[in-house]
Amino acid sequence: MALATNATNGGLTASAELASSLSQRSAAPAPAQQLAFASSAAFGATKSARVNATSANRVQHQTRTNQPGNIRCKDYPKPDFDSEPQREAQQLSASFKNLPRPEKPLKVAIIGAGLAGLSAAKYLVDAGHIPTVYEARDVLGGKVAAWQDEDGDWYETGLHIFFGAYPNMMELFKELDIEDRLQWKEHSMIFAMPDKPGEFSRFDFPDLPAPANGVVAILRNNDMLTWPEKVLFGIGLLPAMIQGQSYVEKQDGLSISDWMRKQGVPERVNEEVFIAMAKALNFIDPWEISSTVILTAMNRFLQERHGSKMAFLDGPPTTRLCQPMVDHITQGGGQVLLEKRLKSIEVNDDGSVKCLKFQGGEEVTADVYVSAMPVDPLKLLLPPAWKADPFFQKLDGLEGVPVINVHLWFDRKLTTVDHLLFSRSKLLSVYADMSVTCKGYADENASMLELVFAPAKDWIGRSDEDIVHATMVELERLFPTEVRADGSKAKLKKSIVVKTPRSVYKAVTGRQAYRPGQTTPISNFYLAGCFTMQRYLASMEGAILSGKQCADQIASREAGRKALTGISVEEFLKRQPELATVSLVAALGVAGAAAALLVATTAATALPL
Repeated sequence: MALATNATNGGLTASAELASSLSQRSAAPAPAQQLAFASSAAFGATKSARVNATSANRVQHQTRTNQPGNIRCKDYPKPDFDSEPQREAQQLSASFKNLPRPEKPLKVAIIGAGLAGLSAAKYLVDAGHIPTVYEARDVLGGKVAAWQDEDGDWYETGLHIFFGAYPNMMELFKELDIEDRLQWKEHSMIFAMPDKPGEFSRFDFPDLPAPANGVVAILRNNDMLTWPEKVLFGIGLLPAMIQGQSYVEKQDGLSISDWMRKQGVPERVNEEVFIAMAKALNFIDPWEISSTVILTAMNRFLQERHGSKMAFLDGPPTTRLCQPMVDHITQGGGQVLLEKRLKSIEVNDDGSVKCLKFQGGEEVTADVYVSAMPVDPLKLLLPPAWKADPFFQKLDGLEGVPVINVHLWFDRKLTTVDHLLFSRSKLLSVYADMSVTCKGYADENASMLELVFAPAKDWIGRSDEDIVHATMVELERLFPTEVRADGSKAKLKKSIVVKTPRSVYKAVTGRQAYRPGQTTPISNFYLAGCFTMQRYLASMEGAILSGKQCADQIASREAGRKALTGISVEEFLKRQPELATVSLVAALGVAGAAAALLVATTAATALPL
């Protein structure tokens, strides 16, 4: 699902030593065909292909029909978004156009054409300024980048899912007039059953207001949790639901596994639910991930009627989302330039940015500069004069997490469903049959599975052949009647592995205190990227919102008004890592929690299903 995707690796130049130590390129096996591509030296995604047979002629379909194997293929209408977060997103968007037009528009240089950089540029254009985006690679999108191979097949940096709980992303699609490019799926969450190969367990959300729809979805699923486990799980969640985000933020010092134990939630809930959620949200295990990340997602899912509803983009993000953003930027007077690899940030005597130097000797000056790079390359490119500043020193508390995206093309249609699937395996996070879920990749006769391989830290340096073999072994368990790792059943025609050694920031415990705002101590230098402080953490929504907040702070300052969003430098410097906090007994009392859950359960089960 890769809720974790955002800014590009734009602009990184590293020494040969850094490149060799930090970049872990995919080592294709002997018969493999290495695909040409351009990436940042140390942190960009790497990819290679393994072709097992001559690729069959590719079949493109503009519409999807019923597939073999009882596959249900149906897109659903766009949800009617009417939540407080959605209204806030609309108001923030409107604020840019409502600002007085600047007498002298700012020239803004933005490093990185991922979602964060493009978002910042889009909203700066809306405010009447002139941004130019500089991207190191020859492709848009950063961590949502996609490429075509020699057969014309698309492959991506990650498996990207668009949630109803992404208000700024939904507003962006509306503003760009591309809402019809989202293929909304049935309101369900579907998990593979490790003990029942080939079977899936569903959480189906009825058409009821939140949180009743989520409560009913949990209560009706009897495959994964027993009734006592559901009750204890529900009681454990009540403080987060009742006290809201302020409580959730204070749990950053605990992993979700530790938080569940403190709340008295059975260990089996961790095994059945949270291993899959942790790997889907940040590519790590539940004993590592901050409980703030999981509880934030669950709060959004439980408090917004359509929050957990999912959509697939109808084609590659590079062309179907990023290109419309570029078109909007250029129509407004801005520019987006590819293959502009940053060499250094030059500073004046007072520490402000003097210019950007690119490989090849080009120098760029602007009124304002924005880094929309991920945190790892940003730290490498910080000017020496800034490195002693406490603001930039705190960035050392953040680092990217490795992730691997695997694409497998088979010679036949596999029996799957038209949705995202949580694998619940030790090696795989989520996967989908893109030939079914996505119009742009549709094929009536053969499946293309896209799978997120996580946690990836022990595999990022392994060969693609090893990764593909391990994936096939897992698929043999998921599709026992159709897939064999030895190829004796469905034949693997082709595979492509995309490795990102440093993806979104690793959201382990205590990281919230290290996430800066978009404003820095440098008067003409700002930040964007999901690692910066915004409420949606390491996700596509977080990237879009970070760019939007960055634009708000730049445009508001120029217009002489107070910014509508963001935290100050002083607030960031005061933040300290959270320690273990309020227990359930202190928050509600067991009796009160049980009574509240009983009321919610009774109300939900009394409603028509």
